[in-house]
Amino acid sequence: MAIVFHTSPLLWTRLAAMIFACVAFSVAIHGGKVNHGTGDWCIFCWAFSFAGTLLVILVELFGLQARAPVSWKNFPITFACYAALLCLSASIIFPLYFLKGSTGQSEIRDYRIVSTVFSCLATIAYMSEVSISKARPGEVAGYMATAPGLLKVCETFVACIIFVFVSDPVLYDRHDALKYCMSVYCICFILSAAIILLCVGECTGCLPFPFARFLSAYALLAVVLYLSATIIWPIFNFDPKHGGTKTRSSSCSSTLGLCVWDKLMAVAVLTAVNFILYLADLIYSARLVFVSA
Repeated sequence: MAIVFHTSPLLWTRLAAMIFACVAFSVAIHGGKVNHGTGDWCIFCWAFSFAGTLLVILVELFGLQARAPVSWKNFPITFACYAALLCLSASIIFPLYFLKGSTGQSEIRDYRIVSTVFSCLATIAYMSEVSISKARPGEVAGYMATAPGLLKVCETFVACIIFVFVSDPVLYDRHDALKYCMSVYCICFILSAAIILLCVGECTGCLPFPFARFLSAYALLAVVLYLSATIIWPIFNFDPKHGGTKTRSSSCSSTLGLCVWDKLMAVAVLTAVNFILYLADLIYSARLVFVSA
């Protein structure tokens, strides 16, 4: 099997991202003493990103793109976007839990600082890979390399963070309106994830309707649903008339990590973020349909 080695900015960016992610989780495991569940999540982010990038490099190095069971126009950039978001989340979460207010041994703190620095470098490298790989105006590329495709990745990632916040403890069972918000998060996540899988698996041609028009119709539906959730979630969590609270509980200051009020506020902010993402998605998808037509 012949090895195909073509140097390019994209290859060097991938190698840099892989090395940075490898150093981040290796140092954390070796001397960071990250036995907390949050530390396991950060290590997963770095290790998953490293393993996926190594796989992409090996497939291209041995010229196996045609034999891959996925669309190679869509898979590498989709993975790079997820890796960038995972490393970004680890770069934020890791110092908050393991550096903020740390009073342990200075050597352990140094290891944690190194992991944080290399996590940030990995984030920058993966963002650079996405920037290099994304479609340029007039260029023929896979859907995931376009702005709507990348927005789908961000939408699903934000929804996953929302699921984490609302599940421990369960924050949506106090009122039917909050259950409605949860249904919005689930429906939009499932449909966005299905679109990503269809594109990566090159199955969009199997649909009984035009894929581009489906994307526009779904984006419009998602905007309406998320707009309602953006309004309803804060009302039923922070308005005393509906059983909510205006101020942060005094007990939150002594709680490790985020307390319930913090999570409620985080979900409210993330809901608004996803509404903006879906709105941008709608604008790009509408242009994709009507301008092309």
